[in-house]
Amino acid sequence: MEGVSQQQATNWVASLQRFLGAKKAAAEHCDLCSAEIGNEHAHLIEPDSRRLSCACRTCALLFANSEGGKYRLVPREVSQLRDFNLSDAQWDALLIPINMAFFFRSSTRAQVLAMYPGPAGATESMLGLDAWGDLAGDNPVLRDLEEDVEALLVNRVEGAREYYRVPIDRCYELVGLLRNHWRGISGGPGAHEAIRTFFANLQVQAPNSATCKPGARAHA
Repeated sequence: MEGVSQQQATNWVASLQRFLGAKKAAAEHCDLCSAEIGNEHAHLIEPDSRRLSCACRTCALLFANSEGGKYRLVPREVSQLRDFNLSDAQWDALLIPINMAFFFRSSTRAQVLAMYPGPAGATESMLGLDAWGDLAGDNPVLRDLEEDVEALLVNRVEGAREYYRVPIDRCYELVGLLRNHWRGISGGPGAHEAIRTFFANLQVQAPNSATCKPGARAHA
């Protein structure tokens, strides 16, 4: 290179290699076969550990459909349940210490689990079977949730009354957001802004009303 010293050229090459290395590291890969995948990809979950894995299309189809396999394919659809019935008394009976939680049926535990996000991650709350039974009686859609991979997500933060039927990975996405943004005792403005942005995005992905009757879905 004319006018460029050997040391400058060496530094430039090293900088370029670091840049290309960073781009390569940023690319997502299938956790099962290591193939490079895009940002929009499937997720598989292990019901025993609740561990989520990113998967390419081939692995998602292969492992999700394997008989007796340890993985289940997480769906992609999001529904906002606009006619969901949940009174303040029913919410109090669910014994959730904050105004946000998600509920899903665990195949390995053979029961419905209640989880709420916080600075330490996802925390399980004791869930009374009678309280859940009353809620499912008022909202038959809850009987139609697919085990391990679908959840009821409740948002009552700052006076909201929002209810969603979501893939389980969206719940853990919310958990991760709060863990990363939480500051102090109350979470701070960063955590509250993350909550507002998350649910605003859910509303965009589920713009149509969904009935709370069994089997009904609104597709994102």
